[in-house]
Amino acid sequence: MTRPFRFGVNMLTPGVGDEWRKRCRRAEELGYDVILVPDHLGMPAPFPAVVAAAYATERPRVGTFVLNAAFWKPALLAREIATTDALTDGRLEVGLGTGYVREEHERAQVEWRSPGARVDHLRRVVEELDRLLDDESHVPQSVQRPRPPLLIGANGDRMLRLTAKHAEIAAFPGARTGKDGMLLPLTAEELDERVAAYRRFAAGRETPAELNLLVQRVTVGPDRRAAARELMPYVPHLTEEQVLDLPLMLAGTTRQIADQLREQRERYGFSYITVLDPAMETFAPVIEELRGT
Repeated sequence: MTRPFRFGVNMLTPGVGDEWRKRCRRAEELGYDVILVPDHLGMPAPFPAVVAAAYATERPRVGTFVLNAAFWKPALLAREIATTDALTDGRLEVGLGTGYVREEHERAQVEWRSPGARVDHLRRVVEELDRLLDDESHVPQSVQRPRPPLLIGANGDRMLRLTAKHAEIAAFPGARTGKDGMLLPLTAEELDERVAAYRRFAAGRETPAELNLLVQRVTVGPDRRAAARELMPYVPHLTEEQVLDLPLMLAGTTRQIADQLREQRERYGFSYITVLDPAMETFAPVIEELRGT
C-alpha cells in the first residue's frame, strides 16, 4: 500500500518569542504536517521549542529530529517526553540518533565514544524508554500510549536492526558521516541497498514503519543541471548525472521536483519528507503540487 505524503520542516535557526511563533504558524500555513527541532548545540533546545511550536499552531504535529542520545539519561528523557506529549495534547513524535558531531560532545563535556559504543548507548536508551513509558505507574504519563511514535535515523546495519525492531518511523539521512565528521551523500544505488537492508531486518514487523527522507538541498528553477554543477565541488567523486540522482537533493521546476518525490516514493518507499528551514518557503509549492491544490 502506498502511503500518502507527509511533510516536515526541521527548524535549525534559533528564534525568540513572537518570532518563533510566527515562523511556526507560517509552516502551518504552508502545509507542513510536522514542525521539527534538532538537538545540536547552537540551535534551539528541542523540548521547550516544540512545546512553543504546538502552542502557536493547531494542526501540525511536533517532534525532535533527532535527539542526540549521548546527551540524555533514559529516566530524565522519559520525563521530558511524557511531559512534552501531555503539554502538546499528544502531538509529539520523538526522533533519536547516536549523535555524530564530536566537537559538540566535547563542548557539552560528554564522552565521545566509538561508533559501536554510541549505538550500544542508543539501544539502551530506546529499550529503557519503552520500559518506562509503558509502565502505568510511571509519572508523568504520556497522552499517546504506550509512548509517542519513535523515529530513528540510521544507515548502518546495527542501527537499521534497531530501527526495524523499535521505531514507527525509519529515517534515512541520505548521507553517511566521513572520517572527518563531514556528511557524504549516498548515491541512489547506495540508498537502494540501505533501504533493502532495512526491509530485510523489518520483515517480521506486524505494522510496516513509515519511511522518512531528510532532504538537504532544494533548488527550484528551470535548470536542474545548473543546480547539480553548484553541488559538484563538494562531491568531486560523482558525475553530474549521479548528482542529479542524489535523493537528498531536489532540483528543477515545482512539477519536476514533485515527480522526483513520486518516483522516490515508488522506488524506496519514502512518504515522509523533511526539509531544512532555509528551504521552507521554497519547498511549499511542491507540497501544493503533490496534494493537488
